[in-house]
Amino acid sequence: MPPNRRHYDESDIRVRPSRRGSRPRSKDRPSHDDAIEGFVIAVDRGRWTCLVAAGVGGDDLPERTVIAMRARELGRKAIILGDRVGIVGDVSGRPDTLARIVRVEPRATMLRRSADDTDTVERPIVANADQLVIVTALANPEPRPRMIDRCLVAAYDAGLEPLLVLTKADLVDPTAFIANYAPLDVPYVVTTNQGEEDDAFDGLEDVRARLTGRVSVLVGHSGVGKSTLVNALVPSADRATGHVNDVTGRGRHTSTSAVALPLSDGGWVIDTPGVRSFGLGHVDPDHIVTHFPDLAPGAEVCPRGCSHDEDDCALDAWVAAGKAGTAGQSRLESLRRLLRARTAPTGHAGHRDDD
Repeated sequence: MPPNRRHYDESDIRVRPSRRGSRPRSKDRPSHDDAIEGFVIAVDRGRWTCLVAAGVGGDDLPERTVIAMRARELGRKAIILGDRVGIVGDVSGRPDTLARIVRVEPRATMLRRSADDTDTVERPIVANADQLVIVTALANPEPRPRMIDRCLVAAYDAGLEPLLVLTKADLVDPTAFIANYAPLDVPYVVTTNQGEEDDAFDGLEDVRARLTGRVSVLVGHSGVGKSTLVNALVPSADRATGHVNDVTGRGRHTSTSAVALPLSDGGWVIDTPGVRSFGLGHVDPDHIVTHFPDLAPGAEVCPRGCSHDEDDCALDAWVAAGKAGTAGQSRLESLRRLLRARTAPTGHAGHRDDD
């Protein structure tokens, strides 16, 4: 061994003291009995904006918005727009404060979609809504019946009441379009543009009457006038609006994030970004027929595994015998159209519901 090289033995080993035994870790999680209730009105990159009622969290506190993050104990549990949540921490709502969401209350309803019809992973959109407002233009851009049918299926599956809002009736007579959906008994409102201003169209008060006192989700593809409608209903919303190409009827998505906006007479409007497709991979096709009470009894005698759109389907005989009423044939075609919307192949995740 070289003269200046030290020989190491066991006495040179140093053991770092462990701190794990100094404070036993409990498996119990805090109950957060002191959590206050908030209503999620916006989501932005891991931060949730929650509306807290006046007096909640302190008698002297007004109604306010509280910015919160997800608590560690929630793990990867989804927190979505419309959720009722439990919040702890700094709930004053002062600038630069941050609270924690520690609990998500049970949801009464949940609107969801999948990336496409081959993807069974559901993507939650809005919780605790009452109705789904499907906004479609009668022209420029042209209506997309398949897209509308898919939204109807999603509404029925989520337990939401659907409402059709037809825009740009000044360009096309809505009679023929309305006739296509009459067998489904879907309520509708027709609006007519009267000028360039956001609130310059007829039918706005009819829409407002349908929305007051309810939590309504607005969906529609780009260019149908959804953001213009929201700005008219909630003037302070200042939702971006964009130009639609007169030739293709298409434009850029102007609303890029979902947000809940209060109506002056009560209720909420939830504006969602423009959508190109509404995947229904998470919806069980067998549930769709239950939303047709005049046809559902006839479906009970169908052959096992019947798709209700084949030669030996018992619904044809049921309708022919007059058991579904005078509109039975139209109702059956409507049911089959919805079933085809659910089961039709999409090809790839980027599918657009253009037809």
